[in-house]
Amino acid sequence: METSKIIIGYAVYLPIAFALTFYVSKTLFRNGKTFMMDIFHGREEIALATNKLFETGFYLLNLGFALLILELNLYENTYQELIEELSYQVGGFSIYLGIMLFFNLYLFFRGKRKAKENSQAANY
Repeated sequence: METSKIIIGYAVYLPIAFALTFYVSKTLFRNGKTFMMDIFHGREEIALATNKLFETGFYLLNLGFALLILELNLYENTYQELIEELSYQVGGFSIYLGIMLFFNLYLFFRGKRKAKENSQAANY
C-alpha cells in the first residue's frame, strides 16, 4: 500500500476535524455565556468559569474522538477511494459534533429550567 495517499488523507482530515471542532465550540460557548449568566443569576465570575469548563471538556471529548477514529482503510489505493474514505470520516465526525452540540444545548436549557424552578420555589 502506498503510504503517501494515507499521509495525504491524514493531512486533509486532521485540519478539517480540528477546524470544525473549534468553530462549533466557539459558536456554542460564545452564545452559552447568556445561558450561564441566567442560570447563575447574573453572578458573572461563576457563570464564565463554568462556561469555560464546559468548553474545555467539549474540546477534550471532541478532539479526542477525532483522533480516536483516525484510521483510513485504503484497499484499492486510489484517489477516489481516498476521497470517499475522507468524506465518510469527516461526515461521521460532523454528525458526532452535531450530537454533542445538541447535548450541550440540552444541558444549558436544563440548567436554565432548574434555575427558574429554584428561584420560583425560593419566592414561595
